[in-house]
Amino acid sequence: MPSPLTAPTLARAPKVLLHDHLDGGLRPQTVLELADEAGYRELPAGDAESLATWFRQAADSGSLEKYLETFAHTVGVMQRPEAIHRVAQECALDLAADGVVYAEVRFAPELSTAQGLAVEDVVEAMVDGFEVGSREAAGAGTPIRVGALLCAMRQADRWEEIAGLVVRYRDHGVVGFDLAGPEIGFPPDRIPPAIGMLVGARAHRTIHAGEADGVESIRAALDGAHAERLGHGVRIADEVAADGTLGPLAQRVRDEQVTLEIAPSSNVQTGAYPSLAQHPVDRLHRLGFAVTLNTDNRLMSGVSVSSEIAAVATTFGWSWDDVQTVTERALAGAFVPEEEKSRLLDGVVRPGFATLRG
Repeated sequence: MPSPLTAPTLARAPKVLLHDHLDGGLRPQTVLELADEAGYRELPAGDAESLATWFRQAADSGSLEKYLETFAHTVGVMQRPEAIHRVAQECALDLAADGVVYAEVRFAPELSTAQGLAVEDVVEAMVDGFEVGSREAAGAGTPIRVGALLCAMRQADRWEEIAGLVVRYRDHGVVGFDLAGPEIGFPPDRIPPAIGMLVGARAHRTIHAGEADGVESIRAALDGAHAERLGHGVRIADEVAADGTLGPLAQRVRDEQVTLEIAPSSNVQTGAYPSLAQHPVDRLHRLGFAVTLNTDNRLMSGVSVSSEIAAVATTFGWSWDDVQTVTERALAGAFVPEEEKSRLLDGVVRPGFATLRG
């Protein structure tokens, strides 16, 4: 008999995560301890439970701008290498404990330079933290591989510097480049030399697009930044008619199987959609788009990978077939060599789902 499709059983399923922000996934207790170590006095609560509640409520504003304000506190306590290392180490452990077997976690190194830390030190602390956490997870019987995505902030002018770091560290834990920050007013082709550097070096690219802004931001990500994946990308649904007819860009995204890094709970929090039931994730999935399910910011949304999948499955009546499909799509879109994808697919993902399906 197949296992019931619930959060506890999903925690046993081998999962692949492509869109998770390091500074959006801290443990509340860790935020408190790092703040104390750093002398950071701006936290809005003094105990872990109250702080976790504050982050969720502040993020539930229905505004992307207000949602992003919550990061002032997490980034505020991530200004030292030791802090970044601890957050990355705990991230790997937390994801592994939730049954994630492969994850790509992103962070903008420039956000941790406010007190003079060099961006190289940020990257090295991050990737070493992932490595140490992954070793600990393997020792606990929950093996995971975590790759780092380096974000450049759209509104800043350090794109070339970050692109250079992606190329420099791509054999040392960094798997690709991302653009984060406000979509509107900051197009993804604003600094062409950075994109040219990445394309020339064949470095992987995922671009935040189609979240706060519409299909034109998606077009710019694909044509201007040569994105291989779309961070969120959910607004491609704006080009999907009620009868399933696709507009030209939607047709292209589906035909080319551009990976959509969709994070439904986050999209509802930031006001992109009024509720999960009205979110287009199921419709896009049924129409054959390369939909994947992601957490975005586990602290702000109060979610895990398992709870996010469970919420979508419950809302839309998904089966184990649907969950396995989005997992295999995520693995197909991962920024790892094909032999690693094959090893995970045949040796971990498919056997794991076969056990759950009975």
